[in-house]
Amino acid sequence: MGYRAWKPYVPAAKRREKAAKTLAKMQKSNGNVSPVVIQGRTIASSFWGKSWCDNLERYSDYANRLPRGRTYARNGSILDLQIARGEITAKVSGSELYTINISIGAVAAARWKSICGDCAGSIDSVVELLQGRLAKGVMDRVCQQSEGLFPGPKDIKLSCSCPDWADMCKHVAAALYGVGARLDAQPELLFVLRGVDAKDMIAGAGGVLAKPKRAAATAKVLVDDDVGALFGLDMASEGDTTASPVAASAAATKDEMPQRAAARDKSKSAAKQKAPKSNAKPTISAKPRAAKSTSQVAGKKTPQRATQGTIARKKTARGHAAMT
Repeated sequence: MGYRAWKPYVPAAKRREKAAKTLAKMQKSNGNVSPVVIQGRTIASSFWGKSWCDNLERYSDYANRLPRGRTYARNGSILDLQIARGEITAKVSGSELYTINISIGAVAAARWKSICGDCAGSIDSVVELLQGRLAKGVMDRVCQQSEGLFPGPKDIKLSCSCPDWADMCKHVAAALYGVGARLDAQPELLFVLRGVDAKDMIAGAGGVLAKPKRAAATAKVLVDDDVGALFGLDMASEGDTTASPVAASAAATKDEMPQRAAARDKSKSAAKQKAPKSNAKPTISAKPRAAKSTSQVAGKKTPQRATQGTIARKKTARGHAAMT
């Protein structure tokens, strides 16, 4: 191919102007147009968007064509981008308006089950999942090469209407980067594209992670008749409005307890108000005398007993003398 076969270089400003005019025509003819608008040089800023772009750049098959695709994406050349299950369609403005069709294979059931199983219990809600507020282990598992959620070269089939002989032309590369930018605003489209349900990754949700619930143990519940037979009690049925005398007395006593407590408190307060205040000093009781010990009592009684014995002997002696 000679030099003259190459089309002349078009500056970025003119390409933007041409793309804007083409977009305006498309919007007039078809209202269902979704262009990709990128502010600045950063194509994607969220976890899902950046992970998509990083996944593209890790494969050497796409390395030579991706830089031109980034330039087209930043210049606003992606006039329309539609993402559906297993398919990406785009309109990219170049020398002409080119149509891009990209087929993405669905995630295999075994791989998806493995991903959900490895992430079980680590994600609490769909909001956290879509916002990318995930633990590092979950991020690494989702982004795992060839075994994660993002597609590899074998899962992608590329097609563009441009005359470039390479499958990965700059227009296709721009469309793929546009997907990363779109995931910033609509991360749920990644799950739609791969044909899986995001709810399967939530703890306790989805058919992949759902566990059967245990049936209630109704056999161990005792009815009133069984309780009455076990403890010898007369249990009232639900339709029986007449309660037993013991139950009625207990209920009446329970109802009267607050009233009795209130009356008792009222009588105590009235007694306190009627009782006169006494200014008399408290009397001090005399200390009890200490009891005498047994030794002291025995010591005093011993001489008295000895005296009485002596008197008795004297009387006996006098009686004998008188008789003689």
